[in-house]
Amino acid sequence: MKASVRYRALLILGLVVLGFFFLVPTLFGGVPEWWAAFLPSRQLRLGLDLQGGTHLVLSVDVDKAIELSLDRTAEEVKKELDDAGIGYLDVGRTDERISVTLATAEKRTSFEQLLRERFPSLRVQDSSARDGRPVYHLALLEGEERRLREFAVEQSLETIRNRVDQFGVTEPIIQRQGDQDILIQLPGIQDPERAKALIGRTAVLEFKLVAPEYDTPAGREYIEGKKPLPPDREILYGPVRNEITGTIDRIPYLLEKKTLMTGDVVTDARVRPRSQLEGPSVDLELDGRGARIFDEITAANVGRRLAIVLDGTVYSAPVIKERISGGRANISGAFDIKEARDLAIVLRAGALPAPVYIAEERTVGPTLGRDSIRRGFRSFLVGGLLVMAFMIVYYRFAGFLADMALVLNVFFLLAAMSALGSTLTLPGIAGIVLTLGMAVDANVLINERIREEIRLGKTARAALDAGYERALPAILDSNITTFLSGLILFQFGSGPIRGFAVTLCIGIVSSVFTAVVGTRTVYDYLLAYRRLQTVSI
Repeated sequence: MKASVRYRALLILGLVVLGFFFLVPTLFGGVPEWWAAFLPSRQLRLGLDLQGGTHLVLSVDVDKAIELSLDRTAEEVKKELDDAGIGYLDVGRTDERISVTLATAEKRTSFEQLLRERFPSLRVQDSSARDGRPVYHLALLEGEERRLREFAVEQSLETIRNRVDQFGVTEPIIQRQGDQDILIQLPGIQDPERAKALIGRTAVLEFKLVAPEYDTPAGREYIEGKKPLPPDREILYGPVRNEITGTIDRIPYLLEKKTLMTGDVVTDARVRPRSQLEGPSVDLELDGRGARIFDEITAANVGRRLAIVLDGTVYSAPVIKERISGGRANISGAFDIKEARDLAIVLRAGALPAPVYIAEERTVGPTLGRDSIRRGFRSFLVGGLLVMAFMIVYYRFAGFLADMALVLNVFFLLAAMSALGSTLTLPGIAGIVLTLGMAVDANVLINERIREEIRLGKTARAALDAGYERALPAILDSNITTFLSGLILFQFGSGPIRGFAVTLCIGIVSSVFTAVVGTRTVYDYLLAYRRLQTVSI
C-alpha cells in the first residue's frame, strides 16, 4: 500500500509542477527570454467578451460570384470561337446567362459541338434567330451554379482566415454561419474600421494601359463628359497626395478597358519604405506565367503609362521606361505605412471571389471585459469561500480535504487550458463554476457514504474503503453523462458554446481526479504512515 501511495503522491506532485510551469506566464504576465527558450511561454487566452475586440458578420454576395463567373466564361467563349474560326457578332452576359450571336447560321452545328466539348457546365436555355443569325442564350447547369455559390462562401472563408492570420490577431473565431454568412470575432482588436477595410476588401488587382489620348484635349473631353466614352475606354479615379498641403485628392484616369494582367499571378507582396515625401510602396513578386506576361506587356508598351488598379481604384500609373523582366512589379501611391502593410496583406492572401457586406457589427470594449472579469472573480471568490466554510463546518477535516481538492481542481483546470491553448470566455467561467459545483457534489457523496459506514461501527480503513467504493458509481454516472453532453456541445456548438464545453469537459476530468484520487491518496497516506484510527467527518 505504501508503494501505491508513493506513486499516486508523485503523480499528483508531478502534475502540480507541470501545471505550475504552464501557469507561470499567465500569473506573472510574461516570462523572460531564457524561460521561453525551454519552457511554456503561452499565456491563458481571453475571449472577445473578456478582453474586448471586434465582432463582425459578413455576408458573401454569392449572386455577384455567379455574375463574375459568367463574365469570365463569356471571355473564354469568345476566345474559343476565335480559335475555332466561328464568326460571331456579339458575346456578352445578360443577368444570369450568356448571349451569343453567331455571324451565320452555317456555323450553328460547329458552335453546338464546341459547347458540348469545351463548356460542359453550360446549357442552352433557349435559341432564336435575329435577322437570320442564330442567337443562343446560355445558362449554368443547376449543379454548377450550386457549386459556385458554395465555393464562393468557402473560398471567402479561407481568404479571410489568411488575411486575419497575417494581421496578427491571436485566437480569432472565423467560421461559416448559415448559407452565405461568415462570423468573425477578433479579440483585442479595438480598431474595427481598419479590420473591416482589411477583411472586406475584394482585392481584385488589374494592370491596364492608360489611354493614349489621356493627356490630350480629346481625352479631357471624355473625362469631362463632353463626348461619349468609346466602348473600349473607361474612367477610374485614383488618390494623389498634394505635396503642398499634404491632403489626398482624387484624380480621373482615362484607361483602356482591357485587363492585361490580374492579381492571380502575384506570389508575394512586401512593403518597401521610400523617402518621407514619396511614402512607402509595395513590391510584388510574380509567378512564372505572370513574369512572362509582364515581360510581354512592358516590352510592347515602352513609353506608355501602365495603371495598377485595385478594386477599381488606380493606385499608380507609372511610365514604362524599359522592358521589365524578372517577375517583379511595384505599387506606389498616396498611402501611409499602415495602409501599405494592409495592402500587402490582402495581396498575399489573395482576392475574395465575391464582394462581402457587413451584416452585423459590434465592438466590445476592454473596459466591459475587465469589469466582467472583476465581477466574475468577486462572485467566484465569495461563493467559493462560503462553500468552503460550510464544508469545513459540516465535515470538519474531511471538509477541509474537499476544499483542498477544489483548489487543486481549479489549478489543474486553468493549467490544462493554458497547455491546450484554449480560450477563456464568460461562458467558460460559467463552465468552471458548474464543474466546481459538481466537484463539491462528488465530495459530499463520498463523505456521506463514509459517515454511514462509520455509523455502522466500521474502522477508519473499512469506512474509507466502503465509502469511496459506494460513492464512485454515482460520481461516475453523473460526470460521464455531463462529459458526453460537453462533447456534443463542443462538436456542434460554436464560439462561446464551445468555450463553455471546453471548460466543462476539462473541469469534469479534473474534478473526478482530485475528488477521488487526490483525497483518497491523503487518507491512504494517513492510514499507512500516521496510523489513522478515526476519521474527522
